[in-house]
Amino acid sequence: MAGMVERYRARLGAAQETLFIPLAARARESHKSRPVLRDPKAAEILEVIDYDVAKYGRGTGGFLTVLRTAIFDTWVRAFLAEHPAGTVVEIGTGLNTRFERVDNGQVHWFDVDLPDTIDLRRKFFTDSERRRMIAASVLEDDWLDTVAGGQGGPHFFVADGVLVYLPESELFGALTRIARRFPGARIAFDTYSKKMLDRQLQMAAKRDIARWAWACDDPRSLERLGLRVVETATISRPPRRMRDGLPARYRYLLPLADPILRQLVDVTLFEMATDER
Repeated sequence: MAGMVERYRARLGAAQETLFIPLAARARESHKSRPVLRDPKAAEILEVIDYDVAKYGRGTGGFLTVLRTAIFDTWVRAFLAEHPAGTVVEIGTGLNTRFERVDNGQVHWFDVDLPDTIDLRRKFFTDSERRRMIAASVLEDDWLDTVAGGQGGPHFFVADGVLVYLPESELFGALTRIARRFPGARIAFDTYSKKMLDRQLQMAAKRDIARWAWACDDPRSLERLGLRVVETATISRPPRRMRDGLPARYRYLLPLADPILRQLVDVTLFEMATDER
């Protein structure tokens, strides 16, 4: 039929398929008159890709996912304000468009994800002089060599909604190796309490989606991995520089919802330990 767009069928592993949750949330947010963030690329991708809308497209995180992503954007922008030609490494990049949202014309960027996800990503994004995709697992080490051999630091690593799906012991080993390889660099990621883990496991079983693998009640407990907490935010208590720019509906409603929302997720900015004592 004329005017119909042929939709591409994505073939991904269970955990990788969860990339559609934030993608759909950002696309929906972009259609609002006063969005938390604008992501026309997400809407463009959803127009041509075939995915399970019942599982991932509606009511799965929604505005919470968007607010979480906006917190990461805020910290990346702050990093680039201080280090305009620094290097950002997006771990578990999925179909994220953070580069498009924060690019300052100088940043160097690596998008890291599993081979099947990178294959999908290459249908919508291309490498450039300042941006490169790496097909690898964060649990392996080869990608660290690629990043270290890039344009140099300082480095900012960001993992938005991905590390919770990885085996705890293997992930903690990977975080320790990153910290040792890039002393003084920064890394930001989200963690969830044991209570939230239990809820997600029940929901995942009902909806047949990937399950989270570990919980963290206190982000400071991860300092034993060679990380130092710089700043911690929650969905209802985002960084001040982000909160002041939110649409009015969020500025008014988030404080009222804080007793509930602050228990859902911690988004934490860490600094890798250095050898200095």
